[in-house]
Amino acid sequence: MSEGELVVCDLAQARARAGRDGNAPEVARALRAGGAHAVCIVGARGGMDWLDTAHARGWLAGPPQAVQAFTGAMQRALAQGFVAADAAILAKMLAPEALPALSWSEQPPLVPAFAAPSRRLDLYAIVDSAQRLRQVLDAGVRTVQLRIKMPPSPDAAWHAMLRDEVGQAIGDSAAVGAELFVNDHWRLAQELGATGVHLGQEDLLALGDAGRAQLRASGLALGVSSHSLWELCRARTLSPRYIACGPVWPTLTKDMPWVPQGLDNLSWWRRVAGVPVTAIGGILDAREVQAAASTGVDGVCIVRGLGEDPRQTVPALQAALAAGRVQVRAPAAWPHPTLPPDF
Repeated sequence: MSEGELVVCDLAQARARAGRDGNAPEVARALRAGGAHAVCIVGARGGMDWLDTAHARGWLAGPPQAVQAFTGAMQRALAQGFVAADAAILAKMLAPEALPALSWSEQPPLVPAFAAPSRRLDLYAIVDSAQRLRQVLDAGVRTVQLRIKMPPSPDAAWHAMLRDEVGQAIGDSAAVGAELFVNDHWRLAQELGATGVHLGQEDLLALGDAGRAQLRASGLALGVSSHSLWELCRARTLSPRYIACGPVWPTLTKDMPWVPQGLDNLSWWRRVAGVPVTAIGGILDAREVQAAASTGVDGVCIVRGLGEDPRQTVPALQAALAAGRVQVRAPAAWPHPTLPPDF
């Protein structure tokens, strides 16, 4: 096997190439250790494919395909600049809107169950304190996220502060009928009576199968960050309240390797996700809110664009959201890559 080779084959062929028996994840690990840059074992378990790449590993569930057809489709996506994990997602899509499911682990992916939401997310304010949250609520925003990041070495005082902030945010949101998502701290949020949380993909991976099962059983409405096709396909298996697509435009809020989604990917995400999609990243003013809303997304997230006094900025942002929804642009036929091919 040559260094950096793409391996797409059935399980028997994979075992022969690896020179060992074993299940699909074991054999794929052996092939990767032998130099393959990506492995997809087609039809390895109940019609599902096992995917092992630098960016994602898991069971890929969707319409069954022949090895030759899958190989050709994956090679075409790689030639367009997609990393291997995203190329495999595209190769699995026999129809433009037939997203496959991707598991979080060696357990098969759960079949998502999507309930019709009772409301649109609309303008979605992300704030870092209960005081700031009260400001945006007073300005009329009714979808909010409290995002308080944990320091490297949190002490008892920090944990006490976090508890107070989350408790205050829950109470203030409930008082005006706003939908609150607590970022990261889902167990505390559940304990204090929150109804929604937002988690990133790394946090969800770190929970493991048991932790993700507990999260699903909690009944909390879940928002999930998503930056790539494989992340989108993993997120859907958790039956989320929404999936955030970003960064739409370059952002200074986080240092990320992702290529901006732009309006083309945002519109494509919205069309295929099967669950409400929010736009996030680089949305700083009313013009950008209007452009993001024109893709038909359920919500548009804003952080720095709220300014010092949300009562002054929010009316224009709300008007821009409404204006963008008047003429929804046609969705893109196909997405563009969101990571450099050599990342």
